[in-house]
Amino acid sequence: MAGIRALLWDVDGTLAETERDGHRVAFNLAFAARGLPWRWDEARYGALLSVTGGRERLIHDMSRRDDAPRSAGEREALARELHAAKNAIYAELLRERGIPLREGVLELMRECRERGVAMGIATTTSRANVDALLGAHFGGRWTDWFAAVVCGEDVARKKPDPEAYRRALRALGVEPGRAVAVEDSPAGVAAARAAGVPVIVTRSVYFAQSALEGAAAVGPGLGGLRGWQPSPAARSAAGDARVGLDDIAQWIGADTVPAPP
Repeated sequence: MAGIRALLWDVDGTLAETERDGHRVAFNLAFAARGLPWRWDEARYGALLSVTGGRERLIHDMSRRDDAPRSAGEREALARELHAAKNAIYAELLRERGIPLREGVLELMRECRERGVAMGIATTTSRANVDALLGAHFGGRWTDWFAAVVCGEDVARKKPDPEAYRRALRALGVEPGRAVAVEDSPAGVAAARAAGVPVIVTRSVYFAQSALEGAAAVGPGLGGLRGWQPSPAARSAAGDARVGLDDIAQWIGADTVPAPP
């Protein structure tokens, strides 16, 4: 198999633990600001993550509440209002206190840049949320790191539909088999595989025990090789060495990625 030409990143849960520590908190603050008695605790929010997209999550939750608007149109309008408020609060939370990137993420990104592997974003979250997170870490020119950025508003159908990945691949000009997706959720894995993209999984807090069908490798994070299945044979005794491009190439059966020039 030919070498890897592109790495495609999911965002929430994959780059940072933004769902538990950012979006959930911001939703609850948006509810309070609107005078609503609703609150999503960690367990409830984890269950709601089976629905992709924040606005869609709100509509799903309201459809099961006795104290939510009765008509679908009213629920849709309230969901749009709350989602916009949540996004603004989320951006403010990132500016005030930040959410760190997960261990090993920045190092793998830097290795991609050094070795000529293009990077893209394929996410169901909004562009404003991606800008808030990556702008906090890389500054106003964070898009310089990525050759393609596909967000929730860029697609008609969100994950597990493969549209986000197909759009990213077209923007990159890369064949599916020459790219690798980095995901954390069953819906993300399904989306990547439906687009023909091999995928590795860095388990996040909310999907720590989820079944993940079709992933080439699954592990606790990119910061170390321990706990990854299958274990990278070439570096099985490497202790706490982080996950690198050569490990990913081995997992998906690709040729070794060229060394930096």
